[in-house]
Amino acid sequence: MSEIRTPWGSINTKVSLFPIYYLIFIYGFVYIFPFGKNLIGMSWFDLLKKEDGPLEWLQFSQFFISSLMGFYIFYKSKNKRSINSSIWLLFSIFCFLISAEEISWGERITGFTLNSISDLSIQGETNLHNLPFFHNILLDPLLHVLCIFLGWVGWRRWPNLTALPSQKFSLFFLLVSLFFAYYDLSWASTVQHIRNDQEIFEFLLSTGIFLHFLQNLKLLKNSKNNLKLIK
Repeated sequence: MSEIRTPWGSINTKVSLFPIYYLIFIYGFVYIFPFGKNLIGMSWFDLLKKEDGPLEWLQFSQFFISSLMGFYIFYKSKNKRSINSSIWLLFSIFCFLISAEEISWGERITGFTLNSISDLSIQGETNLHNLPFFHNILLDPLLHVLCIFLGWVGWRRWPNLTALPSQKFSLFFLLVSLFFAYYDLSWASTVQHIRNDQEIFEFLLSTGIFLHFLQNLKLLKNSKNNLKLIK
């Protein structure tokens, strides 16, 4: 994933190139793949990014599984009062909350609705991120801060904190921030607004977090196995 092969040789990078390959696949193949409207009534691209579509449910799964992995890593940590352990706990809670928000706290599964919240929601759903003040004012700035922190500031400023994603996963977050910056600018300017492909890019965010948690869970398992071999 971190090697680019060319006719003149290979170029090795310190970051995972999966986000680049993913976007090339989505916009270079899925976007133009034919027969979608004839078979399913919409393009394959629109199927991927639609509300309650495959990418949104994958995001829910990744955030939820990440929260479980994170809670386990925190549970197994030797010093639960350390900064690193505290970040693992907070990060895990964050992932659980986001997974719950993705399915409107179970509304999409059970049909149960809190009218006091859904009546205020932009999409008429029982979640917090679609409330007018949060959605229209706070959501995008918070997303930019989160992605730049996870993709740039965190691993550069605190490289020893394993709870923060390493440089390897930086493109998963920085490309998301870049898209939303461009999207917001298009809406703030007089030029034609770009299409809202947020689900396409939000999948990169959830995947980057999932792979970060998975990598650390594997390291935890390997360290346990090594200790058993030493004993």
